[in-house]
Amino acid sequence: MAITKQKKSELVTQYVDWINSSKAIILTEYKGLTVKDLDQLRKQAREVGGEFHIVKNTLSEIAFDEAGLEAPENTFIGTTAIAYAYDDAPGMAKIISELSKESDFVNIKCGYLEKQLLTPGEVTALADIPPLPVLRAILLGTLMAPARKLAGTIAEPARQVVAVMNAYAESGQAQSGA
Repeated sequence: MAITKQKKSELVTQYVDWINSSKAIILTEYKGLTVKDLDQLRKQAREVGGEFHIVKNTLSEIAFDEAGLEAPENTFIGTTAIAYAYDDAPGMAKIISELSKESDFVNIKCGYLEKQLLTPGEVTALADIPPLPVLRAILLGTLMAPARKLAGTIAEPARQVVAVMNAYAESGQAQSGA
């Protein structure tokens, strides 16, 4: 069944919107994935704030050109599915990288991080970065450490005075009881 020119135009517009809304894009080749596997992959993508779509090569190539992204030669040959990371680029890269390692059905063609081209190896390296919530926790811990040390330093003289007064009060009670 042929697609009308209007439908093709709508698909290109949709692809361009997905590209422009994404922090990272990972292009994959998929062969032999079952519908169940695709559904699971799409669910995982949604959990990290992204989407996973099977796309038409010629229309994707047009969309990439319209979005100002230059794809490596032979990228849009064979089967193509694209992972769009709207929130958590490392999280999406991790999902795709783990799937490509675990199965022979998904291979990473290339990727983009903030519209900069990534090789398959760089996409795998991006997957090694902790997910956004973990990075936030690490950053918060780093920011809070000096504040804790400062609070401890400021409170220490008061603790020492209280300890001396407590020891003096206890020694006074011991003398009066004797």
